Amino acid sequence: MEAINEVHLSEPGLIVVDIAAADDETAFAFHTELATRWATTSVERTTHEPGQPGVRLRCYLDMRQPFNPPGHPDDPW
Repeated sequence: MEAINEVHLSEPGLIVVDIAAADDETAFAFHTELATRWATTSVERTTHEPGQPGVRLRCYLDMRQPFNPPGHPDDPW
């Protein structure tokens, strides 16, 4: 994983999310759920550390976007 620096968290409401999952499918499914609720960066691949189980995925999330659960009247999707 890349280091987190000040640029990543330059304003309140910006979050770095590190996802640890058993496999790529699970990691991407979790990212997709985050993206239905908040603005997130796109992700293309997971990382795997040799000798360690599972995969990791990093994305950046903007919580300044209002929370609208799927199916909520204000849900933009």
